[in-house]
Amino acid sequence: MPVTVKKREGESATALVYRFSKKVQRSGVLREARSKRFHSRKTNKNMRRKSALHREKKSAEIEKAKRTGTFWK
Repeated sequence: MPVTVKKREGESATALVYRFSKKVQRSGVLREARSKRFHSRKTNKNMRRKSALHREKKSAEIEKAKRTGTFWK
């Protein structure tokens, strides 16, 4: 879906560009293009599970370190 903007009578170039950019943002074209920029493969069920378990383990370790006072950033 192309976004078109025609220059109005007496409208400056900056106003035209401003109006065009607002129209592009509202249409969602830019958001869609950014999301399609890089293709990522879908991970299989085992990898998602392994990743979730790893995140849970790491967050538990960080919580424990915070409680003992050995965690610093």
